Amino acid sequence: MNNDLRERREAEGLSQEELAVAVDVTRQTINAIERERYDPSLELAFELADHFECSIEDIFEPDAA
Repeated sequence: MNNDLRERREAEGLSQEELAVAVDVTRQTINAIERERYDPSLELAFELADHFECSIEDIFEPDAA
């Protein structure tokens, strides 16, 4: 799944660790999502969207098939 999590995080001046604490996951989880090696659970996707005050679709989009 493609995402712009890194761009959003950096725009807010947050480190991976700071974002991880804000959404209650590990820094490694944030890193894996940003590198598109891990798709977040629906619950985590909602947490991230809530944090950035946007919809899930604003952050994540499916890979082109």
